[in-house]
Amino acid sequence: MPVKVLPAVEVLGHARSFRYLIEDYEPEVLVCGRPETMAGEDGPQAQRVMEAARKLGQATGLPVEFVDERLSSREAKRILREQGLSERDMRGKVDSVAASLFLQTWLDRRNQTDA
Repeated sequence: MPVKVLPAVEVLGHARSFRYLIEDYEPEVLVCGRPETMAGEDGPQAQRVMEAARKLGQATGLPVEFVDERLSSREAKRILREQGLSERDMRGKVDSVAASLFLQTWLDRRNQTDA
């Protein structure tokens, strides 16, 4: 389950809200969405995200792993629509559901390699 969605500026700026989450939950790894192109390649956006995530990993002392986040927002909206939410009701929920989706992909992939 998602804990909280923070604006990128808070995460990248190591704001108190981000530091508290790290302290409270004591993660072992930072899992970051990697915005690949539809062809599965890294575009300019993916390069920026990966660079920022690596700096964040260095600052927190945590390893960073990436997972493809293509279409996660679209899938999140589909799920929320199926639950009967309107576009207005979806505000503030799409990012959380999308993050849950690509985190689940990462967990599934990790569990397959551990098996």
